[in-house]
Amino acid sequence: MSLWELTGRAWSGVVSSLCGFRRAETRRRRRAPVRLVLSLLLTLSLGVALSLAIAPACSPARAEAIETRAPIAFLYDITADTLLYAKEADKPFAPGSLAKVMTAVVVFDALAKGEISADTLYTVSEHAWRTGGAPSHGATMFAAVKSQIAVKDLLAGLIVHNANDAAIVLAEGLAGSEAAFAERMTRFGLEIGLTGSRFRSPTGLDADASTVTARDMVTLGRHLLERHADRLALFTQADFTWNNIFQRNKNRFLGEIRGLDGLAGGQSERDGFSGLITVEREGRRIVGVLAGLPNDKARLQALKELADAAWESFATQTLFVAGAAVGEARVFGGVATSVPLVAGRDIAVLLPVGASMNYRLRLVYRGPLIAPVTPGTEVGELRVIGPDDVVVYKAPVVTGGAVETGTLRQRAVNGVTELLFGWM
Repeated sequence: MSLWELTGRAWSGVVSSLCGFRRAETRRRRRAPVRLVLSLLLTLSLGVALSLAIAPACSPARAEAIETRAPIAFLYDITADTLLYAKEADKPFAPGSLAKVMTAVVVFDALAKGEISADTLYTVSEHAWRTGGAPSHGATMFAAVKSQIAVKDLLAGLIVHNANDAAIVLAEGLAGSEAAFAERMTRFGLEIGLTGSRFRSPTGLDADASTVTARDMVTLGRHLLERHADRLALFTQADFTWNNIFQRNKNRFLGEIRGLDGLAGGQSERDGFSGLITVEREGRRIVGVLAGLPNDKARLQALKELADAAWESFATQTLFVAGAAVGEARVFGGVATSVPLVAGRDIAVLLPVGASMNYRLRLVYRGPLIAPVTPGTEVGELRVIGPDDVVVYKAPVVTGGAVETGTLRQRAVNGVTELLFGWM
């Protein structure tokens, strides 16, 4: 069966509470809960998808909960599994040193698979020394040519000090050359869901040949947090000493953004300044990215505003509790022609505080369902649709009852109905 979508629209009956969202209270005060009441006025009697508006009728004009001067931005709340903001999320830009986050994750993955160990030694080639070492006059851990360095030290140099020679030595050690490692970066990116990014070097020093997207960079950050959370402390390590050389952490965002514990900044002559951050406050964690800023100061200010907005401009609203009726699904060949669909779990979504953004709900399932239908079967999902028709949240819906197989006559009537009218 194909996934059909028949969209019906209805204004919710009692949603004026959205209009009355209070301004966010200060971080020191506990925000009072705000209830969002939805009236489902349209059932699925003619199809398999439903869309209903939940924007407050009293404020038809759209207002942004988040505003940023950055041309490219993406903000995701990992704890709530909710997209908070997207602006040119799929537009490619040159990552600069953001590429080193992917370099680190590829190495983390190799360590996790046992391909290498933290004590594996790699030799510093002349190319790594000239391109990323002292002669390059860039960020370096001052590795001597032909010296051997353990992977754990190279990772510290790469992440703490943003060292280009560390990135190149790791690339050559794992893949034989920068080019081969860049191909591995791109392949690995595709495996974890980076659909719009292509890497040409482990450092980002490739004359803007590498391209990434904001959506992909947040996906990369989420992967790191989900699979390699034990490595996150490296990103906030204040300093490290290797070969009697003391080096401080070069991440300019540390100590400037409350709750920040990663990840990196980038710079490109073509696409300006960018930043990829993860922040944890009050039991919630976000990952965000900005790109296209004109200078370091503008980038830092924009990142601060983006992070703060995640807490100041959004509050969790419970739309449905587990087991609450969400809609109905058509049933073919049963004693009944429909079955209730209910929330598979509490459906709580981060929605804007004090804004009148146009959010809608869309119930989508694969149907019609074929009898017999058993209760508690996951058959579809409830989607929260934000501005620009972007899906910001998904939650499963399950069958809320049973439908036995119908009699021969009932199945025949179903068949004739489908033949004459279809399952529109």
